Amino acid sequence: MPTLVTAPSIVQAVGNKPKHIQEFVGRANTADDRLSIARMQSPSGWKEPGQRPEFLEITIVLRGMLRVEHSSGVIDVHAGQAIIAEPGEWIRYSTPDPEGAETISVCLPAFSADTVHRDAPCG
Repeated sequence: MPTLVTAPSIVQAVGNKPKHIQEFVGRANTADDRLSIARMQSPSGWKEPGQRPEFLEITIVLRGMLRVEHSSGVIDVHAGQAIIAEPGEWIRYSTPDPEGAETISVCLPAFSADTVHRDAPCG
């Protein structure tokens, strides 16, 4: 039988500014460790520490621009585009543009603080 997800869980974000994360499917909201699906709203100037996650992360940009730093350079992902970060790849996300960004993120397996492997906090 299908499962209705009636509301997302609000998840605490990491970074230099408040970021709004609504997890619809995943460890926090549905106790699912197979995958996570979250909607995120990041303000202008937000950035988080770099990370080397054990999971695949697919991010779709709905509004604004998401900057993705990686070991070989930088990719700016604009509304209507997506980016795929492979497990074990070093990445750092930020939203430097004035409008910030709204994104959907899918992680396989589900996001976990134990498997994201973040760098030291940034300011």
